[in-house]
Amino acid sequence: MICVFHVGGSSFSSQHSTEKPVVVTHCAGLSHQQSFLYSFLFNKSYFLFSLSFPPITSQDWADDYYYEYSEEYLQPEQNNATYDPCQSKPCKNGGVCEQHKESYTCHCPMPYTGTKCEKGKCCFHNTSCNRGDCLITLTPPYYQCSCRHPYKLPSSKSACSPSPCKNGGVCLRNRIRSKFTCQCPESFRGRYCETGPEDCYEQDGLKYRGKVSQTVQQKTCLHWNSHLLLGHSFNAFMEDAENHGLGSHNFCRNPDGDEKPWCFVHVNKKVKWDFCEVSSCSAVPDPTPSSSLLMPGTCGQPERVRTVQRIYGGSKAAAGKHPWQASLQNKVWFNLFMPRGHFCGGVLIEPCWVLTAAHCLGIAAPQMEVFLGKQHLGRRESHEQRFDVEKIIVHGRYEERHEIPYNDIALLKLKPIDGHCAVETKYVKTECLPDSAFPDGTECYISGWGATETGDESRQLLDARVKLISQTQCNTRRAYNNDVDENMLCAGNLQSRGADTCQGDSGGPLTCIKNGSYYIYGIVSWGDLCGLRFKPGVYTRVTRFLNWIRTVIKRESYSPR
Repeated sequence: MICVFHVGGSSFSSQHSTEKPVVVTHCAGLSHQQSFLYSFLFNKSYFLFSLSFPPITSQDWADDYYYEYSEEYLQPEQNNATYDPCQSKPCKNGGVCEQHKESYTCHCPMPYTGTKCEKGKCCFHNTSCNRGDCLITLTPPYYQCSCRHPYKLPSSKSACSPSPCKNGGVCLRNRIRSKFTCQCPESFRGRYCETGPEDCYEQDGLKYRGKVSQTVQQKTCLHWNSHLLLGHSFNAFMEDAENHGLGSHNFCRNPDGDEKPWCFVHVNKKVKWDFCEVSSCSAVPDPTPSSSLLMPGTCGQPERVRTVQRIYGGSKAAAGKHPWQASLQNKVWFNLFMPRGHFCGGVLIEPCWVLTAAHCLGIAAPQMEVFLGKQHLGRRESHEQRFDVEKIIVHGRYEERHEIPYNDIALLKLKPIDGHCAVETKYVKTECLPDSAFPDGTECYISGWGATETGDESRQLLDARVKLISQTQCNTRRAYNNDVDENMLCAGNLQSRGADTCQGDSGGPLTCIKNGSYYIYGIVSWGDLCGLRFKPGVYTRVTRFLNWIRTVIKRESYSPR
């Protein structure tokens, strides 16, 4: 898994509520490293920071939407004489950092305030919005109240006077003054009859610009310029907000390429998120396993999706961006170190074959299952495909010496369902095997769900970019001191802390691109801790095992069961 600082939210799915866990401590190593303490927040946000810092034990999590994180811990060890607390750019929303020896002050532009310019002015204003939401504006007085019907400023009337119902809907009053129901004409729906027959989304709703503002759990969406969203990655003030359809409104949008349009909601003093009550224009479900089998020659072609970049380079992987990513999971709980669920990554290279790391495979095939097409580990997704494992083939020369895995590669043969294995969809595709080496310095991708710097797994598939590092640089004394052999390769950043893979990502892909096709160039194998200077991630070099891979697949595909 990429080492990320992950501030998670909760989704009110139709089945259950899932939490996106967070953040703050050392990142676990690739193998044989212990996990660390962690804390929780809730919010649909992902951040990639410097990747090794001490645990925070005294944070007040009472109001998570006012959460402040301490970037003082993100500084690498330096001589005090040269320490600059402003180097990490702690001031948000255009604030200017002024250094005071080893501390700093943020000078905030209007309408922002707080120690790091992370709050809106209305949070401290004498006039509260009571039953409404405080919205940030860029003109004096820099805030306004958005009132829930029937509450108005400066006074309020009965729930149906004036009527909130649109498109000819009839307002029916309730005994409780603030309660009402809109009786909608045919073809219109929604709390206010605001959703018409033409209000629907195409594909995943990335370009949806409709006016639905209600979730599947019948919660009203927060405005994208709400003061509650200032600490979140998605709001009306983010970079490129207009292109994502975000602004001074509370209509559902899909700025991160999720399954469908969604929005933030405010429930029990917490900011969470939920998918919206908006229909697909086609209303056609994803292909079923009997509709479109994976065919040879279609490898390495992901969906052309746009990834919303987060600060410091980390990102939540958009749905369909890594359709060959596999999640290896335990069917049962073994012990604290091998619980039920995700334990390693893998990559689909043939409809019935998943490539992974040999050091992952300490359990028998019947105890294991493989999930394809997954984005979120905490919920069942309509486009996921699940398979039992028919056979595990570990490389014959795999061994571990001094906690370093050599020839760290294995193949999983999936058990067919109704005569076939993986089915090609937007979310499930095979990745190509490389036919030649990529030059040092090539920018590639890592992806996975493994340990963050808290030692906790991410529930959401994440990715980041890394560069290939030469064998000579990787084997210097400050790096791995000749422990990296010819069957391994390094990727990351030697000179500074940055994106890296951690425990739980083992077996996942290092993907490089050539002529528009995506190739599995490395398998996440090992490394010293995560994201440290001079300690990049170490990967199994797939080009050294091409003959073995092809021989095994050919032999097993034609052998009798």
